[in-house]
Amino acid sequence: MTPNRKPMELGRVLLIGWMAAVFVFLFLPIAVIIIYSFNGGRNLYVWTEWSARWYGAVFDNPRATGALLVSLQTAFINAIIAVSLGVLAGLALARRKGRWTGPYLILIFVILGIPELVSAIGQMIWFDRIGLFHGIARLSIGHSLFNVAVVALIVRARAEGLGEQLEQAAGDLGAPPWRAFVDITLPLMFPAVLAGLLLSFTFSFDDVIISLFVQRPGTSTFPIYILSSMKAGLKGDVAALAVLMLLVSFLGVGIAAALLSRGGKGRTLGGLMG
Repeated sequence: MTPNRKPMELGRVLLIGWMAAVFVFLFLPIAVIIIYSFNGGRNLYVWTEWSARWYGAVFDNPRATGALLVSLQTAFINAIIAVSLGVLAGLALARRKGRWTGPYLILIFVILGIPELVSAIGQMIWFDRIGLFHGIARLSIGHSLFNVAVVALIVRARAEGLGEQLEQAAGDLGAPPWRAFVDITLPLMFPAVLAGLLLSFTFSFDDVIISLFVQRPGTSTFPIYILSSMKAGLKGDVAALAVLMLLVSFLGVGIAAALLSRGGKGRTLGGLMG
């Protein structure tokens, strides 16, 4: 055995141990909430027995199902808005570069980096001043302002890796621009577009701060309902609600990550990650 063999093995063991400790630190709270969602007792803190009754109680609660429906409607409309605007913005950034590209990218990163509380207060005042009082519309537009920027960066990264040769060839063969976009550009960018759609849906479904400020009476979202339920004391239905949100979030983010890794050559969020 070489003299350096033992220090290298010791360093590897320490590295693996450190990584395991980090993963336990990150995921232990998630494991705890999943386990306690099956606590049959009335008080969430006091374990009594294994039971799935709280999952049934969630769907028997009209307030919970109403809040879930509001969140699903909001997330879907927000995703459509974000993709419709974000795809065009991402294509313009990748294919029509000019002096405007730098300031526009700065604006996108400002949208991504601005504190959510500041954005929520600004949106609340803006919606009230323009007379937009429809609850679902306020929530959908409010959530989409952030998600448009996310979709734009994802599509930009994908479009920059494709080139314009196929679109130009279609143009030479007489295809109008809209036909080349529908038949060639959009199918090639489909993984990025679908990933942006799923991420937009997930970010909207999980949002708390913007929803709290821009919501109207009768349009409380699922996360807001969970917060309000905690005021009466933590019960098993709160844990069950949290697990359901967790499943939706993991599903959306997981599918989006898989699509980006396959279709985006390892790029995500416009090159911010990977």
